[in-house]
Amino acid sequence: MEQQLLGTMTKGGAIHKVEGAKSGIPSMNEPGVEAFIGDAYMNPEGARMCSGFFELKAGSPLDYTYTYDEMKLVVEGQFKLTELNTGEQVIANKGDILFFPKGTPVRFETDDYALGFFAGDRDFAA
Repeated sequence: MEQQLLGTMTKGGAIHKVEGAKSGIPSMNEPGVEAFIGDAYMNPEGARMCSGFFELKAGSPLDYTYTYDEMKLVVEGQFKLTELNTGEQVIANKGDILFFPKGTPVRFETDDYALGFFAGDRDFAA
């Protein structure tokens, strides 16, 4: 999956800022699934970090296996999550924070709409 950067980055000294990062999130191009993801930052200053937004609309679920450690804050709506190895189910609402260890297979669903902000340990360096 090729990542597309969101928003416009500006830098003032050591502080980096992305304006408009929540708009125009690109599709994950998963057939039958309305899921969108985009990075606001990938490895700023060489750090092993990334961050961005994940958006899901009602419809078919998205099955995804994490290839990196990630934390996600639910910004809007509700995610219904199923850990596919164990069948454990979790409901995550606005304001909840989630952690997904590397290697975790997860099914994402929503009855209406959900938006999450993520930060992950994902290296893009060649």
